[in-house]
Parts: sequence; C-alpha cells; structure tokens
Amino acid sequence: MRAELVRIGNSRGIRIPKPIIDQCGFGNAVELRVEKNCLVVTPEHRTRQGWEEAFRAAGPAASDELLLDTLPADDFDRDEWKW
Repeated sequence: MRAELVRIGNSRGIRIPKPIIDQCGFGNAVELRVEKNCLVVTPEHRTRQGWEEAFRAAGPAASDELLLDTLPADDFDRDEWKW
C-alpha cells in the first residue's frame, strides 16, 4: 500500500487506514523504531505489561523465605538500630 507523507509543522505524518489500525490492534499511541532503514510501527507497550502473568506463573509466595532474617546481627543491629 502506498501512503502520502503529509506536512505537520516541521514534521511529516502518514494516515493509517482504519482496517489496518484494527488489524494491528493500535490504540491512541504506537511504538516507533527503525530496523535496517525501515520504519516499524507496533502497538504501544504498556508499562509493566505482562507482569501480572509472570507473577502468577512464579507460583504462590507462601514458600518464599526472607533472606534478611537468616543473616546474623551486626554491631549496627545490636547497638545503633532502635524501633
């Protein structure tokens, strides 16, 4: 498909037809990068996207141990630290 570059101030833009927007799953923003002199446009990557699934895949936290509890107390812990 051929698209004309339109002037937007000092920049240029392209109009993406709605069927392509729908097919690619674009929202209100996209990610842009250049690979081998080609412009690659991908759906926006949300911050922390996929973290919830990764936490679930790691399993329950009930068996996690606190590593700091296994360290012996030092001078700071014995003398300096007050709750």
